[in-house]
This record gives sequence, C-alpha cells and structure tokens, in this order.
Amino acid sequence: MDQPLVSIITPVYNSSLFLKDTAESVFCQGYKNWEWILIDDKSTDDSWHVLSELSREDDRVKIFCNEVNSGSGITRNNAIRKAKGKYIAFLDSDDIWHSKKLEKHIAFMIEKKALFSHTSYGYLDEKGNVIKNTFRISKNPVSYKDLLKRTEISCLTAIYDAEILGKFYMSEHRRKQDYALWLSILKTGTKSYGLDEELAFYRQRVGSATSNKFKLVGKHFLFLKETQRMRTHQAIKYTVLWMINGFVRYYL
Repeated sequence: MDQPLVSIITPVYNSSLFLKDTAESVFCQGYKNWEWILIDDKSTDDSWHVLSELSREDDRVKIFCNEVNSGSGITRNNAIRKAKGKYIAFLDSDDIWHSKKLEKHIAFMIEKKALFSHTSYGYLDEKGNVIKNTFRISKNPVSYKDLLKRTEISCLTAIYDAEILGKFYMSEHRRKQDYALWLSILKTGTKSYGLDEELAFYRQRVGSATSNKFKLVGKHFLFLKETQRMRTHQAIKYTVLWMINGFVRYYL
C-alpha cells in the first residue's frame, strides 16, 4: 500500500546547536513519504546556514524565512499553508523523533481510522541526555473537555488528517498556540487517539516556557477567556484543573 504524504511542520529560531540532531531523527525515519517544511523566524545565529545545508542534503527538505520575527504560531501557520500532505505532523527544531515515529504513528491512525492522534514521549536535556520518566498518555481518546483539564497532547507528537478535517491553524498568541489548535480540532467533536509508545523526545531547555509553567497561570486563565470565550467561573475551573494536573505531570 502506498504511503500517504506526511508534511512535517517546523518553526526555527536560534536552533543551530540542535538542528542537525533533529534532522538526523527525520532522515532516519523508516517511513519515507514525507516533506519537511522548516521556516526560519529571523534567527540571529547560524540556523539559516544549517537549514541550507539540510536542503542540499535531501530535496524533501523545504526551507523558507519569515520577513520579520513573528513567533512560532504564525511561523507554523505559514508552513501549514505550504503543506501538501494528507497528514500534518509537528516537530520543533530542537526535539527528536524515534526512527519509527511516522511508521508506527501513521499505521496506528489508519488502523483506528483516527483523524487526530498523539503519542507518549520522553525528555532530553540540552546535551541530549535522557532525563525524567516517559510522559505516558491516556489510552482513552481525548475529547475537548479532557484537554481543558490536562495538557495531554504535545506538539512534537501530534498528527492530524488535513485531507479529511481540512487544515487547522494555530492562534497568533506567542504562547499556547499549539494548545489552541488542538482545542479547535477537538471542539468539532473529533477526538485524539493516543498511541502509548515513547516515539519522541522533548528537549527541555533552560529558561523555556515549560520550565516556567507555574508563572503562567494568569495567562492561561486569560487564554481560555480569549480563545475559548469562557465565562469567568469556567476559566477559573479549568485553569485550576490544568494547574493541578500540570504539577502532577512535571513534578511527580
């Protein structure tokens, strides 16, 4: 059976130290029918030079550059507009995929007839060392309300079927734009099916938004009110649940 085309979406900003490792994890995929769309968000390091090298190495690598620094949400949206694949997958420029990520994940989606899906994943430090335990996802399909309570879907593991669902885009917020995209898909009644295998590794960099998660509680509350049009009591309820489950996720 022919492999459906997968479009891999990657925003790039000052990631020259990590891009080659990320690229190796893409080039080593057992699943071969992919295009990798990388958009540089006006990096100030050598990221564009590394991207140019990668595009010469493999013609499935398609590189672009924003005219101005725009943030990862807008950058990902620019890449989604260029995507030609049936499936849209996401991989940040410092994260890593298991060599069988696409092979296993797409087979799982076809078997489950899933339009949206995600997997378990591990953690790396800046030097590439594995840290923490695997983040194990629920084996139950994730609904809109489920995701409001717990950040179950991580960007480096998510794939959706753009051929059937149509293209979904991220919000233009500097933070949580991927979360807004997942919510917009789930709000249609679609559920995200979880494959409980560690098929990706999130690189936890010093000073990242994740490492400062609990400083963002107020912003999360405002995010829910702005993007989900929630009333105050609803936004408080889901912010508290998100905060509790986030603590369990990162610290227990």
